[in-house]
Amino acid sequence: MQPFIKQMIEKKIKNLSVSELLDYAQQYQISITSVQANHIVQFLQSTNLNPLLRTDRMKMFRALAEITDLNTAKQTQRLFNELIKQYGVEEWFS
Repeated sequence: MQPFIKQMIEKKIKNLSVSELLDYAQQYQISITSVQANHIVQFLQSTNLNPLLRTDRMKMFRALAEITDLNTAKQTQRLFNELIKQYGVEEWFS
């Protein structure tokens, strides 16, 4: 993957707002509270995990399960996998 695209993904994650996250959750029918969204955004802004790497992504999903619950984390992981297939970018995520 080109470094530019990687930087765009990282920037989007670091600059995600609580209201955006809640909008995405509603759009994709994932139930989270505003308190949980706030904790998720704080985690994303403070972490150096790379979502493009499978091991780091798994750590992120585990953190999501701790903030929300296991079902929400699994639902989010399924959505993530569906979206990267839909957009044909599976090879970007090792």
